[in-house]
Amino acid sequence: MDGRTSERVYNQDIKIRPHPRPPHPPRSPYNQDIKIRPHVLNVAAMAGYSTREVATLLGMSAAHVRTLVRAGFAAPEREQGELRFGFQDVVLLRTAKGLCDAKIAPRRVRRVLDKLRRELPHGRPLTAVSIAASGNKLVVRDGVAPYNPENGQVLFDFDVATLARKVAPLSARKIKAAHRSAEEKTAADWFSLGSELEISSPAEARDAYRRAIELDPRHVEAHVNLGRLLHEASELAAARSHYLVALEHAPENVVAIFNLGVVLEDEGELDGAATAYRRALTVDAQFADAHFNLARLYEHSDKQRALRHLAAYRKLTEHK
Repeated sequence: MDGRTSERVYNQDIKIRPHPRPPHPPRSPYNQDIKIRPHVLNVAAMAGYSTREVATLLGMSAAHVRTLVRAGFAAPEREQGELRFGFQDVVLLRTAKGLCDAKIAPRRVRRVLDKLRRELPHGRPLTAVSIAASGNKLVVRDGVAPYNPENGQVLFDFDVATLARKVAPLSARKIKAAHRSAEEKTAADWFSLGSELEISSPAEARDAYRRAIELDPRHVEAHVNLGRLLHEASELAAARSHYLVALEHAPENVVAIFNLGVVLEDEGELDGAATAYRRALTVDAQFADAHFNLARLYEHSDKQRALRHLAAYRKLTEHK
């Protein structure tokens, strides 16, 4: 988020918005310095983490993990009868554990986790997120600003990056295993591995996506996700190239179109960015983030158009 911080506060009386807001209302209806970042395409089932691995990561028993799942606090996939957890599942379970340890009622925990599941950032590194609970509030932050809770005892406070560091050894083992069986792997296998490695090993994730593309140059999702990782690493020209290849094979892939708009904006090509955002809305009129970024671009050149896009964004996100 370009070093900026956003904060979301969860309780049953507060409506949360999924994207960053400045700490004080700006003079204009939105913050010109904030734009919604590239999105990710996760379409392949990930191998994920086993129940035992999640138990080790969270410092609890495997039986406790299964109890939290049965309570509805996470919805892992099943693979050959075994639970397989994605990294977001791990984040949700860590949050559930903190709330349950603080004696929060299960019904309320589920309600909070439902909101948290919807509001965890898409298209931005999950490792930038911090989650804390104080009194009747759950605060989610994108950025590094310290958490200053209002009056009340701090129930728990953790950075998602801490979980990512714990995941790293598991990822290293999977990387070694993948390379040992590289000749047997398909493009889908490499894409799945790349999706799993993004949190803890982005460089290895990029390598996995490149291997997927070598095996299947038309793998649209691998091009989009590799482009996004390169984008986050400030390799803008390389990112743009992968978005464009994705669009050669899937001209109406709205995520590739939107991400192309963001990289063009980052490169200073504002007219091209606006064209891409409008194209995204032609493909999907409900794509709220394109409205938000267009509103920013039009703020100084066409106030009426900017306000229309901002109103459309708010209408599309007000019930999320």
